[in-house]
Amino acid sequence: MRSLRILIIITLAAGGLFINWNSTDATGSLTVGLASWYSEESPGINRTTANMEIFDDTAMTCAMWDIPFGTMLEVRNLENGRSVVVRVNDRGPARRFHRRGRVIDLTREAFRRIAHPDKGLVTVTVRVIDPA
Repeated sequence: MRSLRILIIITLAAGGLFINWNSTDATGSLTVGLASWYSEESPGINRTTANMEIFDDTAMTCAMWDIPFGTMLEVRNLENGRSVVVRVNDRGPARRFHRRGRVIDLTREAFRRIAHPDKGLVTVTVRVIDPA
């Protein structure tokens, strides 16, 4: 467990760990980093997502760069082991936040299933379970 914590700290300091995102079959591809959440009330949130769906903060969806829309991901909170399956339908976190270790933005409901929203950020693993 101690070595996992050290790996996570090193990974976050380096801005996130990406393995094999660009392979032709990305099933099982893994990244470690910070997850945040966003909702309809968040400043600057558009009414539609990047793939033109109506934004719904109660849906099991997420925003992530470089992952095709429709890809199903398992997001696991490394602090408590809870996980959720989400579908990519938006882009984010913004590149400037990505460099700070944030790798995925979850809807408020998806985040709530793995951590209390007051927490704001949690360390997660993100695994591709069904490529688009």
